[in-house]
Amino acid sequence: MAPIRRLVLDVLKPHEPSIVDVAREISSATGVRGTNAMLLEMDREVQNIRLVVEGDAIDVDEVEHHITNLGGTVHSIDEVVVGEEMVESRDHPQDWLPP
Repeated sequence: MAPIRRLVLDVLKPHEPSIVDVAREISSATGVRGTNAMLLEMDREVQNIRLVVEGDAIDVDEVEHHITNLGGTVHSIDEVVVGEEMVESRDHPQDWLPP
């Protein structure tokens, strides 16, 4: 099976643990080489964050397990890059709209 290189996750989490602690915890998962955590929205009880997880062969189940153990929930998996190389998204002519 081809290795997972990047995951982009939309996560809902309580205010504690901090976004720093969440990123550190996710970075300890099997196959993860780095994690970027960005706060998207915050209300009185929860925070919505985007996690970008990159690595050589990311264990998705382990990443989701860490998120759950921290009190979070994965709302959606917004991007997945799989294979021997990182493939970046590109705009296609049909996606372009004139100003």
